Amino acid sequence: MRVIAGSARSLKLKTLEGLDTRPTTDRIKETLFNIIGPTIYDSIFLDLFSGSGGIGIEALSRGAKEAVFVENNPKAMRCIKDNLRFTRLESRATTMTADVMNALYRLEKIFDIIFMDPPYDRELEKKVLEYLSGSDLVYDDTTIIVEASKETDFSYVEDLGFSIIREKIYKTNKHMFIERAGIEEIC
Repeated sequence: MRVIAGSARSLKLKTLEGLDTRPTTDRIKETLFNIIGPTIYDSIFLDLFSGSGGIGIEALSRGAKEAVFVENNPKAMRCIKDNLRFTRLESRATTMTADVMNALYRLEKIFDIIFMDPPYDRELEKKVLEYLSGSDLVYDDTTIIVEASKETDFSYVEDLGFSIIREKIYKTNKHMFIERAGIEEIC
């Protein structure tokens, strides 16, 4: 896994051995950032279920002002911190070794982009979206991106006051782009 573009371009990132994390492939990461590219610069980015930190590091490399990484696994968090040092992006990063829900309760920032890649098929994304629907962490222009298995159902998001503005399907998974209801598509 490597950084695709920006100040840390082509740097190879560490990942955890085994099945503890499921890093987003370079091809999918490149597609994702081609979609959200215009909104990254100077943004405040939240990377939930961060794994090795590849998505948040890519955002920082491409000009995000700040990124917050939330990961519950201490080994994965050490990997994120190593990757941030290696890419020299740690000054614009905040790391939280915590359960995602506990971290959300403690955060006090407003985010421009929230990315989450929870373990598949456990409905963790639904719990996060339920929380975010009434949270001050999200404003009208916040884009929430969920990486999920292709089978994951998102029919409930409208009941939470969100709209799906885009869906990008890959071989085994998908990215759902979600915003507060009533916002025009920007991606």
